[in-house]
Amino acid sequence: MYDKTVRRRRAVLGLLVVSSLILLTAYFGERSGGALHNVQRGILEVVSPIQEGASRALKPVRDLFGWVGDTVSAKGDLQQTRADRDKWREDAIRNQTAARDNAQFRGLLNLDKQPKSLQPYGPVTARTIGSSPTLWYVKITIDKGTSSGIHEDMPVIASDGRSDTNSGLIGKVESATGNASVVRLITDSTMAVSARTAGGSAAGLVQPSPGNPRDLIMRYVAKDEPIAKDDVVVTAGTTSKRSDLGSVYPPDLPIGRVTRVDEAGAANQLPHLRPFVDLRRVQFVQVLTQKVNGNR
Repeated sequence: MYDKTVRRRRAVLGLLVVSSLILLTAYFGERSGGALHNVQRGILEVVSPIQEGASRALKPVRDLFGWVGDTVSAKGDLQQTRADRDKWREDAIRNQTAARDNAQFRGLLNLDKQPKSLQPYGPVTARTIGSSPTLWYVKITIDKGTSSGIHEDMPVIASDGRSDTNSGLIGKVESATGNASVVRLITDSTMAVSARTAGGSAAGLVQPSPGNPRDLIMRYVAKDEPIAKDDVVVTAGTTSKRSDLGSVYPPDLPIGRVTRVDEAGAANQLPHLRPFVDLRRVQFVQVLTQKVNGNR
């Protein structure tokens, strides 16, 4: 019984296939005004209104599914856009950080060349890992210590990366542990650095100005030692021949540039200078771990 049903269905399928081939052959073989073409046009005239009505009736359903699909797709696109945005932002921050770090390293490299190489002083590069949480900004903490040869009273130089000339002395090591050190900055009221103008004509003692950590003053400049605006001030180093009176700082480390001179030419003339290094921008420092000829 089952075999007969299968054979019957196969026979009907074969008959339909053969009939379709015959009709197709006849359709493409006759003229446009033939019987088969007329039948096709009649069917289209009957079916077209039904198809149009069904299309209009189903349009809200299609629009609903289309809206759902577009919403899902838009959410996916939004998530991808946000992911791309976050990645671009991370890349931008990373690039800005790298550019800033490179600028500071270039500043340190330039400082090493002028006026003489600092390599004999055994510079050790370290990263800042903390700073004073106050307006005065008098201390920073770095990530190198005694295990790297850093000890108390060693001079510290840095660059803020703004330009090749924004490099110079920023302070000295106050204390050191195995893997960290505290640096007291030249803006601290207890700091005093023996200094002179780059030309060597005026000498004095550089200290922070009371009430203004961004302003340094050069005390004890003699009346007959001319000093003027824009003069560069550097460390004086050791000026005494006595071995027990050596300076912490090597000579010729840049400190700052004179911005004005109060009572110029008078016995109590008081030059003001701005440090070359913006201490709030420092990310890397170098500690000079060796003295050369007693820092003379």
